[in-house]
Amino acid sequence: MDVNDWRSLVTVAGLVLFLALVAWTWSSKRRSAHDAAARLPFADSEPGAVEASTRAGNDMNKDTNAGDRRE
Repeated sequence: MDVNDWRSLVTVAGLVLFLALVAWTWSSKRRSAHDAAARLPFADSEPGAVEASTRAGNDMNKDTNAGDRRE
């Protein structure tokens, strides 16, 4: 086998793998997973998550702006 045979073999194997992944992804067995993933952007976050991230951001700004004060 020369190098061109190996290249052809790898190309065909890659095409078969790609087609298998496409078939698996679009199979009807995965519909519930796709529906759940489609609803993720609209899911409510935890009530305290936004407040905690805002507080952490404010604390970080205090530390970074401390050197900017003139006395």
